[in-house]
Amino acid sequence: MDRTERFYKIDQMIHERQLVSFADLMDALEVSRATLKRDLEYMRNRLNAPIVWDRHAGNSGGYRFDAHHAEGAGQYELPGLWFNSGEVHALLTMQHLLADLDPGGILTPHIEPLMARLNSLLGSADNTAEEIRRRVLIVGSAKRSMKLAHFEKVGAALLRRKRLLLTYFARGSGETTEREVSPQRLVYYRENWYLDAWCHLRDGLRNFAVDSIQRTDLLEKKAREVSSRSVNEVLGPGYGIIAGGRLKTAKLRFTPERARWVAQETWHPKQHGRFNKDGAWLLDFPYADHRELIMDILKFGADVEVLAPADLRQRVTDEAAALIRLYAAKN
Repeated sequence: MDRTERFYKIDQMIHERQLVSFADLMDALEVSRATLKRDLEYMRNRLNAPIVWDRHAGNSGGYRFDAHHAEGAGQYELPGLWFNSGEVHALLTMQHLLADLDPGGILTPHIEPLMARLNSLLGSADNTAEEIRRRVLIVGSAKRSMKLAHFEKVGAALLRRKRLLLTYFARGSGETTEREVSPQRLVYYRENWYLDAWCHLRDGLRNFAVDSIQRTDLLEKKAREVSSRSVNEVLGPGYGIIAGGRLKTAKLRFTPERARWVAQETWHPKQHGRFNKDGAWLLDFPYADHRELIMDILKFGADVEVLAPADLRQRVTDEAAALIRLYAAKN
C-alpha cells in the first residue's frame, strides 16, 4: 500500500482498537520499523494527529489518540484518499452492471440501497460520486445484446440446480441445435455473459454464449453436478473463453516497437514473456482453441509473428493470404 493508505490504516486501527502496539502496526502495514516511525512522525507533526505513546497501557504499551488534544494545536485531518486502480474499476464496473439491469425487475428494490452504498463509497474520496463518474470513464467493447428472459432462466436453473433445454445457435458452425444442459457457472468475459454447463447431447463440458440462446426452458430435472476442479481443468487452462481439447503452447514474437505495450499486458495467467536481444518481446502461453487467439493476433498486423506451433502459424498465414486476395480483387 502507498503512504496515504498507510495513514488511513493507522488511523483506522487506533480508532477501532483504542490502543495498538508498534508490532501490530508493523504487521498490518508490512513495512520496516524505520518506515513506520517516519509515518507516525509525519502524522503527528504535519497532519496534527493526536497520536501518543502510552507506555503504561496494556502489557507493553501502545499508541492511542490523546483525548485531551490541546486547542489551537491545529485540526487533525487526513489527506484526500484516492482509490487504487483495482478499487475504482471494481466500483464503477459494479455500477455499470447494475445500471444495465431491467428497472422493473424483481431486484430493483434491492439494488437501490446497493447503488446508494456504491455512491457513498465513491463519494468518500474527497469527491462526489457524480464527479468521479464524470471524470473516470469505463468503455465497454464488443458488447452483444441478449434477451433478459433467457438470462433470468439461466440464473434460476443455476441457483436451483435444475437442467435447461436450450435452442442454441453456434456462431462458429452456423448450426442451430437443441441441447439439454446442466448449468455449472456463469462467466462475465469481455462485456458478455457465458454459461459453463454439462451438455447432455455432447456428453461433456461446454461453454455457451448467453446471447446465442434462442430459446430456453427450465426443466424440473436435477442438474448433473461437476466439481469446480473439473470445470477449471476443462474450461479454464486455455486462452480466452473458447476452451476444451488438448492444450498447445503459442509462441509469439512482437516487434520492439509493439513490445513497449505488449510487455505490460497479461494474455494468460500462465504466460511466460521475455525480451529478446533486439528488443522484441517473446510471449508463450497455453491455448486449446485457435479461433479467439487468431483474432487477437491479427489485430497487431505485421507487429506480431507466430513462431509456434506450426498449425497456428499456418492458420494465421492462410488468413493473411485471404486478406490480400480480398483487397487485391477490389483494386
